[in-house]
Amino acid sequence: MKKVVLKLDLHDNKCRTKAMKTASGLSGVDSVSMDKDQKLTLTGDIDPVEAARKLRKLCHTDIVSVGPAKEEKKDDKKKDDAKPKDPPKPKDPPYPYTIVCHPPMPVYYPPVPDCYTYGKSIEEDPAGCVIC
Repeated sequence: MKKVVLKLDLHDNKCRTKAMKTASGLSGVDSVSMDKDQKLTLTGDIDPVEAARKLRKLCHTDIVSVGPAKEEKKDDKKKDDAKPKDPPKPKDPPYPYTIVCHPPMPVYYPPVPDCYTYGKSIEEDPAGCVIC
């Protein structure tokens, strides 16, 4: 888990919305937050260089800091262990019906008309006149 802080040069709310949407769409991003100082904070398993590269397409971006994300205190976890846990819930039974997959229907394409087959030949038409 990494915590990446990026400084953005945003002009209006539309750019801010686009930056938030782009940052949240990056692979490995767990959370996204933005300060009033236009500092974007990303946490998760991400590459800070790729995040800055994607955001530079929208606005001027600088990497302020990269470091480990703060983890929860272990003392809180010990207190939670003292509480009785709920019994595990039973899982739903499997789907009772069988699923049958039929093969796809063959696609029928009508024959392509050939421009040569629509004309009549002289040999087929006995009343045809031929000037020799």
